[in-house]
Amino acid sequence: MQDMGARARSAARVLALAPAEQKSAALLAMAEAVERAVPEIIEANATDLAKAEEAGMAASFRDRLRLDEGRIRAIAGSLREIAALSDPVGSTVSEWTRPNGLLIRRVRTPIGTIGVIYESRPNVTADAGALCLKAGNAVILRGGSDSAASSGAIHRALQAGLEQAGLPADAIQLVPVTDRAAVGEMLKGLNGAIDVIVPRGGRSLVERVQSEARVPVFAHLEGLCHLYIDRAADLAMARGIAVNAKMRRTGICGAAETLLVDETVATTHLVPILDALREAGCEVRGTEDVRRLDPKALPASDEDFRTEYLDAIISVALVDGVDGAIEHIARYSSHHTEAIVSEDAEAVERFFRSVDSAILLHNASTQFADGGEFGFGGEIGIATGKMHARGPVGVEQLTTFNYRVSGSGQIRP
Repeated sequence: MQDMGARARSAARVLALAPAEQKSAALLAMAEAVERAVPEIIEANATDLAKAEEAGMAASFRDRLRLDEGRIRAIAGSLREIAALSDPVGSTVSEWTRPNGLLIRRVRTPIGTIGVIYESRPNVTADAGALCLKAGNAVILRGGSDSAASSGAIHRALQAGLEQAGLPADAIQLVPVTDRAAVGEMLKGLNGAIDVIVPRGGRSLVERVQSEARVPVFAHLEGLCHLYIDRAADLAMARGIAVNAKMRRTGICGAAETLLVDETVATTHLVPILDALREAGCEVRGTEDVRRLDPKALPASDEDFRTEYLDAIISVALVDGVDGAIEHIARYSSHHTEAIVSEDAEAVERFFRSVDSAILLHNASTQFADGGEFGFGGEIGIATGKMHARGPVGVEQLTTFNYRVSGSGQIRP
């Protein structure tokens, strides 16, 4: 691990000086290498899936792990999207001239070496590697043991693209062991080699990283996402959004886990929405007042409202208008993503100003909580903290900055 850190540090110095054209060429070569490797990646993924099934992993988690030709080509497409993004390195964020004539510029620079620790989803291997490269950073990836074969096959394609473009293969490294001790070494910083850690996974992983890390962390906490149906919501829209937010893909962090409905429209909106969810295969758990209106709902406990199911299950509660929704979200949310369905601009503004989460949506599914959907080409994760990076962590969020001051002989009196 120490050797990996040293090699990443050396590669980071090369990347910091690499022109945008060379980094883009590497990303395009990676995309081609991934497409050539489709059979190899599918074969490796079959190994991971077989182990997952043998271990009794839930269907939603196996879906996160599963790769087919379409998903692999989507990975290649994401690499091409990232290649086409503007290079943030060297761009001027702001500039101003002082009364003494000094010109001060705030300029984006690479962070250095990023450590990414993630679970289950092998596509993160490509997203994280590509985004770090575009931002001029080296990266050390530590994927989950359940996706080791898939991540390894994708990683080999990424390194082939780097070498084809004349960049060091050490710019994107994958920890070759699944031993948890390797994570511990990364959290120590590898003797100063790692500048920041990005964890992407469940609560236990993120809490371990936050408690043990000796370097800064961009925390990606669980996605305990809420969808609030306001009294001014269009029922057809609310029904469509609710089904999509919960059921499009239940195993992603942007899937809605809790549905909140304004009690003033409970008699008109609640049952049609819950029936639509059940028709889509979702189990509904509701509070007592929900169950009085919809006896088919199962009882919901307080713990249900604190649970990221990542499955076809949703918790439902009635609330006293937008203020009740805000209060419920403040109590239970992981500060990831929340959505409001409403035609009342004042209610939407109150929701947006009062809810303290990284992503807020109006009249749209929570499943848009994704860096690719934001136009970032991909993401390393959704940062739920408030320092430096928040929301989808894309290329710009993987840079820092310095101040460049130009004078004409000024001295300070």
